Amino acid sequence: MENKRKDDNEEIKEEKVTPNEEAEKVEKPEAAKDSKEEKKDDDVYIEYDENMDYDENEYEVVEVDEDEYKKMTGEVDANADDTATSNIASELSDGEEEVEEGEEVEEGEAEEDDFEVDGQGNVIQKPKQVEEEEEDEEESNKETQYPDELTDLRLECLYIGLLFLNPKSISRFFFLFPDCHFSDKRLLNLYKTIIYREGEAYASAKAKEGYNLPIETPESYDLTQKLKRFAKQDNFDIEKIYTELKKLFILKKYYIVAPTSQIQNKILEIRDYKLYDEMTVEEVESAIEQIGVTNRLSQVILNENSTEFLLAGDTSLANGISIPFPILNKVFKGLRLGETICYAMPSNSGKSRFTTFLAAQLALVHGKKVLIISNEMSEEKIKFCMITTVINNVGIQNLHKQFISKRENELLEFQYKADDPKKTKVDERGFILRKKDESLDDFITRLHKESKEFNQTIAVTNWLNEQIDNCIHFIHITEHSNDDLRKIIMNYYYRYSIEYVFYDTLKAEAKFIGNSDEVKKTATLLSNIAQKFNMFIASSMQLLESSTLPVNLTVNDMSASTTVKEVLDTLMLVKQITRQTIHNYEYSDTDTFDKCYEIEVPKDTDVRFYACVVDKNRAGAKPTVLFRLNLAYNIWEELGYLRLKTDGIAAEDYIPDN
Repeated sequence: MENKRKDDNEEIKEEKVTPNEEAEKVEKPEAAKDSKEEKKDDDVYIEYDENMDYDENEYEVVEVDEDEYKKMTGEVDANADDTATSNIASELSDGEEEVEEGEEVEEGEAEEDDFEVDGQGNVIQKPKQVEEEEEDEEESNKETQYPDELTDLRLECLYIGLLFLNPKSISRFFFLFPDCHFSDKRLLNLYKTIIYREGEAYASAKAKEGYNLPIETPESYDLTQKLKRFAKQDNFDIEKIYTELKKLFILKKYYIVAPTSQIQNKILEIRDYKLYDEMTVEEVESAIEQIGVTNRLSQVILNENSTEFLLAGDTSLANGISIPFPILNKVFKGLRLGETICYAMPSNSGKSRFTTFLAAQLALVHGKKVLIISNEMSEEKIKFCMITTVINNVGIQNLHKQFISKRENELLEFQYKADDPKKTKVDERGFILRKKDESLDDFITRLHKESKEFNQTIAVTNWLNEQIDNCIHFIHITEHSNDDLRKIIMNYYYRYSIEYVFYDTLKAEAKFIGNSDEVKKTATLLSNIAQKFNMFIASSMQLLESSTLPVNLTVNDMSASTTVKEVLDTLMLVKQITRQTIHNYEYSDTDTFDKCYEIEVPKDTDVRFYACVVDKNRAGAKPTVLFRLNLAYNIWEELGYLRLKTDGIAAEDYIPDN
């Protein structure tokens, strides 16, 4: 119990607590001016004594509980304080005490909650809110900079408390400004108090760099005392506390700058590692670095969801894009995303035409976006080849509904048959002749009137113009580096969502021409892009002009490095069978050759036959098949499995084409 003086106007200079004993002079503390409770300037509390002589008109008796009395007198029971200090972290996270009803804050005085930390770690005064409702709404909508998983106020309080108990420790256990990430601004303010006040003599210039001066508030002293008592509760090892806090600060540092939520979640998972407590600071940093590396890679637990995976039946392993070659389609399981395929042929054998044939199949039949990168054929040549392919390809004819056949040279020379040869002048093959001095525009106008074949051809090209969603992008490059190649592919990938890329022809960088090992570097680049971005990348390569029989081709017949095979998923070696030796070969519908067929060679020299040796196939079997190419129409057909006849042919009898 205490006695309170009633007279608010009389200045108290001296109070007698007993008849024979004089009390000390009591003055109002300066801190009381900052109190949110309105008090009279001369409010004084004195201890009640049954034997004291006091005037009832001058004092009144009020009851104060034991805890409140201890707070006013400064006496705190050590045992009772253990529980209070253990809840410091909870008090900090709950924020400042709310102003009770009827209490006011004196104008011009700033409370602790009136301050905030800016982006540079500086404590600045927050602007006053006009309406209390708006302030509450703003606070409720404010997001915490750090997630709960990276918030450990107890650990931070222990660290600050231990530094106050032994300021010399700041000489070793300090945080550089960029690495300092306290969860509460009041703890940051106390940390600055240590490096600029309590431990200034021990804190190095490096430890102070970047920090501004602390702000002294009435609450700072109380909080400091609480943290010191908190740190005294046990024999804490400041080095261990500092290490654990530094690991936490590192996670916070990288979390807030992580570019994606996926990486942020991976950083949060580090704290859940089974052996996280045993990790060093360097190992935590290494784990974060590994997140950046492995984020680009596919990571799974292989024995999870095994049944679902097996029963799904629609994995990319079994469902690549089909190609019009039954045997190859079966053994390759289609053209699969994430893989690289290479077809090697001698010079002038049709690499670019094969590329165009496959690209048209993917884009127009299967509706895929395709990119062709060529350092061989120009835009004009590849475009004529593509139009020829689209007009004559049976699968594509079913889409544009114009069932005609046009040779590429006929398209180039405007050779179209007349509907009625008797009504117009034609050549011996029935093609309408262009009149002397007739302009091209006038000739085209006449073709529209006199040739159904011409109108059908235009119908095909008009249909092709409309296939906006099934684009075949083309870029012609000459001298370029691997970095240029990578940038081109990634630009089209991000801009147009390209998934299928053809590179014609795979070779070393311009400055490394002739260096076979550089070819492998380019192949490795393409393989990495295909796997990382789940793309299909096909490349053509050069075969040596050798006397090796087409069915006996090996990787040693490649002009480039033979080690390029190591990074490819599929490698096909393709070589023309000469007309002089084609009678030595036979083909079959099965790989057992139960029934074999002779190869019929037409008189048309535009028809060629090729042996395709599958030298590598990660998906399965490696057959040798027979291709027939009609060069004029760019029609590629797979006839069957190929082999030499049983009587064979000697290598020295093979006569290569010149």
